Amino acid sequence: MDTLAVRARGISKCFGDVVALDGVDLDVPQGQIHGLVGPNGAGKTTLLGLLLGLAVADTGTLDILGTPLGRAPAAPDGVAGFVDGPGLYPSLTARQNLAALAALRGSDARTAGIDDVLAQVGLTDVADDRARGFSLGMRQRLGLAAALLTRPRLLVLDEPSNGLDPAGKRHVHRVLDRLAAEGTAVVLSSHRMDDVEALCSEVTILATGRVVFSGPLTKLAAENRELEYRVLTSDPAAAREVAAGADGVALVESAARSRHGADAFVVRALVPAMDDLVAALVRAGIAVRELAPVVSPLEAAFLALTEQQEAGR
Repeated sequence: MDTLAVRARGISKCFGDVVALDGVDLDVPQGQIHGLVGPNGAGKTTLLGLLLGLAVADTGTLDILGTPLGRAPAAPDGVAGFVDGPGLYPSLTARQNLAALAALRGSDARTAGIDDVLAQVGLTDVADDRARGFSLGMRQRLGLAAALLTRPRLLVLDEPSNGLDPAGKRHVHRVLDRLAAEGTAVVLSSHRMDDVEALCSEVTILATGRVVFSGPLTKLAAENRELEYRVLTSDPAAAREVAAGADGVALVESAARSRHGADAFVVRALVPAMDDLVAALVRAGIAVRELAPVVSPLEAAFLALTEQQEAGR
């Protein structure tokens, strides 16, 4: 984790009069799954393209796996992935697609084994089906399999869970977790906050081409920001009374129900105030059966930080 797979300093990129990236810094250690989130047009795709060598920055420095990138677009050694969906040959089968890509990349691309990477992403049963009949999620998994052929040390993925069913998502998450455990750095962009929270130890939030937050997910939860929490207890009426009298806790009057269909109520508070509320409920003999953010800390931070950035433009 001491060695950086990605080190970006002051990266800027413009397309005509449009500023896609504006002074972006980014550090991604080896063995880390790093999330990249932001609203549409924030610059995520542009940054992923730079990491893959599809374009070069106008200003700033970008080191990939310890090597500074040059001033001409070129795929860095040890890097694989896709942006805007994987490029596939629709008329070829999954196995033929991977064989064609391996041939284009040279003999080194064959080391991982086509059957092995198909098994890793859960496509063994459709290995001989043509890609034109694949669902969006299956195409995403085949794109991941193609990236794995080269045994990358940096994997760059754009919306890897797009279109995946629960089984497909489980396959992908397992693959990414294993790669990170083996030392591969993964940078992924996603609009699915649940996927980012499940996979990533650190996240960078972009808005209008600028970094508005970068760091551990735990830091987002610890920020001085109130969240709304859904509370389900053994005695809702008594629990409401306790919550109403708790310092730093505000009852939210909007109706709320737990995923079990039982009545619940919503409070708004900082994390320390919620800790005190739970302790007060326990002291009152009230069992807490469910306590969950109405909106996750990452999503709440995403909305707050990006709205602040938009307002300050």
